[in-house]
Amino acid sequence: MIGLVVLLCTATGVVSLALLDAVSAPFDRAFEAQRGAQVVATYDPARVSDDQLIGASAGLTARAGPFPQVVIEPAGDAGSFLGGRPLTVAGRAGPGGAVDQLDLWHGRWPSGPGEIVLAAEPHPDDYDLGPFADTTTVTAGGVTLRVVGWAFSISGSADGWVTPAQAAALHPTATQMLYRFAGDVATRDALKARVAGVTTGLPGGALLAAQPYLVLKEKAAAQPGTYLPFLATFGVLGLLVAVIIVGNVVSGAVVSGLRHIGVLKAIGFTPRQVVAVYLTMVGVPAMAGAVLGTLLGANAAQPMLVSTFRGLGFGQEAGTRAWVWAAGLIGVPMIVLLAALLPARRAHRLSAAEVISAGSAPRRGHGLRVQRALSATRLPRPVSLGLGLPFARPGRTALTLATLVLGVTTVTFAVGLSDSVVRITGLGDQAAGQIGVRAYNTDERATTTRTDAQVEELLRGMPGTARIATYLNQSVSVVGSSEPILVNFGRGEVAAMGYEAQLLEGHWIDGPDQVVAPSQLLNRRGLRVGDQLTVVLGGGRRAITVVGETMSGAPGPVGLFADWQLLDQLDPGRKLIPFEYRYQVQVTEGTDLDGYAAAVRAADPGLYSWNDAGDNSFAVVVTSFAGVVSVLLAVVTALGVLNTVALTVHDRRRDLGMLKSIGMTPRQVVAMMVTSVAALGVAGGLAGIPLGMVAHRFIVPLAAKAAAIRLPGEVLRVWQPGLLALLVLSGVLIAVFGALLPARAAARVSIAQVLHNE
Repeated sequence: MIGLVVLLCTATGVVSLALLDAVSAPFDRAFEAQRGAQVVATYDPARVSDDQLIGASAGLTARAGPFPQVVIEPAGDAGSFLGGRPLTVAGRAGPGGAVDQLDLWHGRWPSGPGEIVLAAEPHPDDYDLGPFADTTTVTAGGVTLRVVGWAFSISGSADGWVTPAQAAALHPTATQMLYRFAGDVATRDALKARVAGVTTGLPGGALLAAQPYLVLKEKAAAQPGTYLPFLATFGVLGLLVAVIIVGNVVSGAVVSGLRHIGVLKAIGFTPRQVVAVYLTMVGVPAMAGAVLGTLLGANAAQPMLVSTFRGLGFGQEAGTRAWVWAAGLIGVPMIVLLAALLPARRAHRLSAAEVISAGSAPRRGHGLRVQRALSATRLPRPVSLGLGLPFARPGRTALTLATLVLGVTTVTFAVGLSDSVVRITGLGDQAAGQIGVRAYNTDERATTTRTDAQVEELLRGMPGTARIATYLNQSVSVVGSSEPILVNFGRGEVAAMGYEAQLLEGHWIDGPDQVVAPSQLLNRRGLRVGDQLTVVLGGGRRAITVVGETMSGAPGPVGLFADWQLLDQLDPGRKLIPFEYRYQVQVTEGTDLDGYAAAVRAADPGLYSWNDAGDNSFAVVVTSFAGVVSVLLAVVTALGVLNTVALTVHDRRRDLGMLKSIGMTPRQVVAMMVTSVAALGVAGGLAGIPLGMVAHRFIVPLAAKAAAIRLPGEVLRVWQPGLLALLVLSGVLIAVFGALLPARAAARVSIAQVLHNE
């Protein structure tokens, strides 16, 4: 039991620690390896010359640039591959340099006019590049650029790179400088001060924007940061259960092995040697469990780390580091030995004569008063005797109760967590619709010949259609910022899809130049309801106001919600191509989603339609992990109860023989032993449920904060009277499940053998 408990808890702890380490360490290692830019600064070439920028060096340890920079609207193959978003292109002579050393993972660097390298994550297996990688072209402003390579910048300095001469031919509108500073760069304020120092003496208004590397670091840490509160909570609960059960097992072994200890002392074992015997007894299985648990946890964490951090360009390096291995291999056994030391020292103080004579007569003062009081009640004798058993060993009972409390706490937290995640997913699914449609069928390599209006008419005529919303995801430039912002231009029944019901603050769009933002975007961009932005698209410029905040965003990348009229105002002459559209359909209750999607594809092979309901990997991971870990810890808790009952049976063999000799049946023996822990199960449930509720109320918002989102109150209001009653019952079920095996063994105790041994 010790080995199994330590194995399971070590595995959980190692996964938690590995992800905790992964929040920042891989990014920092890769950032330093690629000499990432701590600030990507953009200047107005009309206000400051290249010589002036080169001369500004206060507080710098390294710099790169100046690089000419231009924003292009791509068309052609790469336009569709990259979603039609604007590309920031910089002119660089090569991928190396003192700052922002690019990872050119496919192809080569541009060597002349008409060539470009595009930015992409260095995992070609994720893309079906094939011949596409060497034949792609980007068309912008009448200039066609052939893609000759793919590179990755951990600084996010650009979306593509060309030679300086080619950049000049594209008529650059900005100049880019990449900086690394001396001193403190750990906060945004510190970086702002460093930028102020390096720009001192430059003409006013020369600096257009300065992007700190912390934006990318926080984005990189968001996904694992969301999982960490859950994993850490389960890991802590698992370790506590392990410590308590180990202490209970060893304490029981010392008490139940009194005669063994007496024999050891009688044949010459010193007190220290007796302590060493019991520490070794628990240390060997604990070490075996820690080794296996560390291996299991490290292997379980590896795929999660790789998939989480591959977008940063160092997925192949996202392994479990040495200190995490040490925590599992050394730290956990040390915790076990410390938990075992106190009860083992009790053996140090016992005399040989006392322990050898133990068990020949009942000891006074061990719950006898409680047992006598219970015997005077009208309860059935097996029940009254069972209720009195926990008071005979109060220390063991306290440890068993603590284990049950933690077990019920874990189950309560897991149930509340899963319910909250399901509610979050449900709100998102309701708003996003159950069916997604786009006007390009990747399976058939065909594009619909219908116009946008005709596609919408087709969908409205499909049996089962309830609501339709049409979206166009478009990145627009923001005045005063080098980072564009995504806008989901929508028309149709967008508000009625469910986004309006998700509003956390403000109101839905009801006037011109208004936008609504998901909380994740507001938090990451440092915005709030009421702020104004000036956006530029094509030849248009508009001042927009954030009037509302929702929990989730539209399908696809996280962006602002805007009415389609804003798109017409910004770029009225814009020619839209079919693959840019995305349609979301809500269907009537009872509609077969897969059948609906197939019917759309059959009606027009140029349309691609899919079942978009319930496809949420975060919900699947969290609920699956919570379910598995809560079941495992419930089993471990039951093992602790099994140990307690087994020790009680061992201690009470003489009493059981006497009770059976005066007529107690095997069923009554089982009832007595099960009753002894069922009462503890009720107490554990009543104490564990509030702890689980507190953990849920604290951890879920903490995870939401890590993901940079806000949650509506209904997501946390998951507790109902019926559910709480079932959770109380879970404590009883864990206790009874653990007690059944040793209770049945007690029922088979032979009267003659017990009394003969005594």
